[in-house]
Amino acid sequence: MAKLNRIKVVLAERDLNNKWLAERIGKDPATVSKWITNKTQPSLEALIAIANALEVTVQDLVRQEDNL
Repeated sequence: MAKLNRIKVVLAERDLNNKWLAERIGKDPATVSKWITNKTQPSLEALIAIANALEVTVQDLVRQEDNL
């Protein structure tokens, strides 16, 4: 499965974890875990909330495939 987001990378860069993010955006930690492992993708609304919590742009969280 292609990696579609960089949430895990940004959390690691900031020494944060998915529990912190879940609490910050008001989501279940299991849901955030699924986003981080790319089992599911967050909605646009959730992606914006994640970007705001991490103080990055949505574009910083979305990986663009070079081969497209």
